[in-house]
Amino acid sequence: MSNRLRLALIQMHIEAGVPDANFERLERLLEEAAAAAPKPDVILVPEMWNTGYALDRIGELADPEGARTQAFVSGFCRRHGIHVIAGSIANLRAGGQEKPDRVTNTLYVFDRGGRLTAEYSKIHLFQLMDEHLHLQAGDRIGRFSLEGTDAGAMICYDIRFPELARKLALDGAKVLFVPAEWPHPRLHHWRTLLQARAIENQMYVVACNRVGTSGTTAFFGHSMVVDPWGEIVAEAGEEETILTADIDLALVDEVRGRIPVFADRRPALYEG
Repeated sequence: MSNRLRLALIQMHIEAGVPDANFERLERLLEEAAAAAPKPDVILVPEMWNTGYALDRIGELADPEGARTQAFVSGFCRRHGIHVIAGSIANLRAGGQEKPDRVTNTLYVFDRGGRLTAEYSKIHLFQLMDEHLHLQAGDRIGRFSLEGTDAGAMICYDIRFPELARKLALDGAKVLFVPAEWPHPRLHHWRTLLQARAIENQMYVVACNRVGTSGTTAFFGHSMVVDPWGEIVAEAGEEETILTADIDLALVDEVRGRIPVFADRRPALYEG
């Protein structure tokens, strides 16, 4: 794959507890993104876009084994030849005889041919929103490849844990994708944390947040693309929109060559 990628971030409103409406809205926005010239190479969508945070009913609303989502996004990728990082969804996993069904907050990665190439379930659950009471945390990090380029994924609250981003960077990730539902009033935290993850790991950070309201909670959008120097390449406002940006992955190698952060690490002193 070329070092240059055109990105499209779908900053959308999400109807809490109404999956059909959310699938319809995302389908319209995906088709709009695909119709752009030039066409994007990669599309990213927000966290929990299928159900929103209707956690009190999440077991009945979640997508069983992600089947509906996978069929929907895979078909889109095949038609248009675009990678899609399908934000994350409420994913109902069957438990079996000795284990109850459980719901995970799961991100899927599809290639240009519609093949599911990776998935990642959020490993840090946000107790302030009772995620830990309704969702099961994942137990693997979100590492994957985009046509030979190493990439990583984190979901929303995960960005408050620099250890995870550093692990992905040490494993070779040049770009980090972050779907989120990040609310007011923490815009300063959102922007600062994303820039910090980019600077300290010398990689691109591509973060897609939702907009609109859910109950009494308002979401501010401000989806953004941050380069390996920590500079904001593109940033949306607070309305539903498709944010586009072009990135050059060669810049990652240049920055890592100029400031040898990884070579200067002393991991033996960090343990414990």
